Amino acid sequence: MSRYTISNIKQKFTKQEKLVVVAAYTKSMAELADQYSDMILVGDSLGMVLYGMESTLPVDMNLMINHGKAVVNFTSKSLIIVDMPFGSYQVSKEETFKNAAKIMKRTGANAVKLEGGVEFQESIEFLTKRGIAVMGHVGLLPQSVNQLGGYKFQGKDKKSEAQIIKDAVAIEAAGAFAIVVEGVKKEVVAKLKKKINIPLIGIGAAKECDGQVLVANDLLGMSENVAKFVKKYANLREDIDSAFKQYASEVRAKKFPESKHTY
Repeated sequence: MSRYTISNIKQKFTKQEKLVVVAAYTKSMAELADQYSDMILVGDSLGMVLYGMESTLPVDMNLMINHGKAVVNFTSKSLIIVDMPFGSYQVSKEETFKNAAKIMKRTGANAVKLEGGVEFQESIEFLTKRGIAVMGHVGLLPQSVNQLGGYKFQGKDKKSEAQIIKDAVAIEAAGAFAIVVEGVKKEVVAKLKKKINIPLIGIGAAKECDGQVLVANDLLGMSENVAKFVKKYANLREDIDSAFKQYASEVRAKKFPESKHTY
């Protein structure tokens, strides 16, 4: 089967098929997720999940490109989207295009994602008119964590709700093919559904979104602390801990390696 394209995603959306998106950053995770996902997002959350950073802000272009390349190289079906890291698209539309083109050329990804709305409408349009597919991101914006005062639920009041809707409308008008909606009330999603005609991908948003995204490590139960919206479909942290414990015990007790493990 050939890799999904933006057209395939649009067709699924038109048929009202729910879109499955997984955030994955490594060869092994991407290989497995590729079998079941419509899209794989190489998110800048890798900074926190893989490298223990306190936020996504320190993540740079090289990290995103290296992980993006790995995910593209070891998948064959899913549409691959790579996050544009903080500082790579805030300067100007020309700088945004330069960095987006670099990500696309060096990773082989199908699209890029950037956070924000109205303030980046011109940049998103600049990209889409020049052949770069863009996924938007509204609601809780991890790259704006300092300005937001933390990872806080969005859309709690009329002002916040209106801004989310305004941002989503601007993103669609600029030519984006989909929008991630993070950490917002279901009432906001209901209003977005009436105004937006491209897929809404929820994370900590209502099931009425056109698809859902979760981080692979979170849904597999590898992360120690996860948000309320994460459902753990496995408890690999416990399994891995148990495996390390058993390995250490067998080495110290001289039970490993056995003859079948040696040459």
